Amino acid sequence: MSDMMKQIVLASRPDAAPTPENFRLEEAAIPTPGEGEVLVRVNYMSLDPYMRGRMDDAKSYAAPVPVGGKMEGAGVGEIIASNAKGFEVGEFVMGGFGWATHAAVPAAGLSKVDPANGPITHSLGVLGMPGFTGWFGLTEHGRPQEGETLVVAAATGPVGSMVGQVAKSMGLRVVGIAGGPDKCKLAVDHFGFDACLDHRAYEDASALRKALKEECPKGIDIYFENVGGKVLEAVLPMMNRFGRIPICGMIAWYNEGGLGEKAQDQSLTGPKLWRTILVNFLSVNGFIISNHWGRIGEFHKAIAPKIADGSIAVQEDITEGLENAPDAFIKLLTGGNTGKAMVKLI
Repeated sequence: MSDMMKQIVLASRPDAAPTPENFRLEEAAIPTPGEGEVLVRVNYMSLDPYMRGRMDDAKSYAAPVPVGGKMEGAGVGEIIASNAKGFEVGEFVMGGFGWATHAAVPAAGLSKVDPANGPITHSLGVLGMPGFTGWFGLTEHGRPQEGETLVVAAATGPVGSMVGQVAKSMGLRVVGIAGGPDKCKLAVDHFGFDACLDHRAYEDASALRKALKEECPKGIDIYFENVGGKVLEAVLPMMNRFGRIPICGMIAWYNEGGLGEKAQDQSLTGPKLWRTILVNFLSVNGFIISNHWGRIGEFHKAIAPKIADGSIAVQEDITEGLENAPDAFIKLLTGGNTGKAMVKLI
């Protein structure tokens, strides 16, 4: 085994949308695990929208990646050296390894992954943080009831597809919004949505809202928010009284600075936004899934059998090679992926 590893670091902070120049591929010595640590050779690493926020030096729920520091992220891989009781060489684990081929990390923060139970990539997607985010946000803050109407954007991503499939299984009408006709077809044919609208086909929020009215004749009871921008502007006036809006992300604004302060669309700020929430008695709940890891066992118990029997469909978008991670991440931020974005390292 070579004594060198590869990693990608933050070369500079982006001014708006990230570019390849904001990343740098480096070689480093493979670390030795300390007391209570294991050395992991990473098979797959996850790409997720939240990573864009870590590139900005802005106040948030987590510290930014320092310039010159390794990009953060989850991965799944094999233990190749162990200095931790209960973790053996040859076992697979999931944890925060960053954008790197190897990592020495405390075993206490890892989850074991059994390849006999299905593809290990599921631990990063449908059974990992994104799937858990969708399930928790819908069931805890969406409070779905049979016969209601739910709208979710980024419908074919790992969060949106989980939201839609769980809602559909509970007897809701599910309308997705996605970028492009192929993704909309995937939402309906593969994930079982009732309908899906291509947001790129509508020039503004008003046109998108008109199309939504046709697909949601009874209004919208739950809007699962992970996009913001034009989609939020289209949806908000259609919310029914006592509607619910779980908020887990706003990818349309991620390239506008840490808090979206550079965003050109200011139409939802101020009295219009707050009055709409007030007079319709809406419940708007922001949440960060890392605050709720104590419930991931409940999520696995509810969803793993549905994946096994095929009632929850899976879609993964896998890029080969660590060196291609920046391009895949940039593509993710503009909706260029189809399904859970990951990078295969070995």
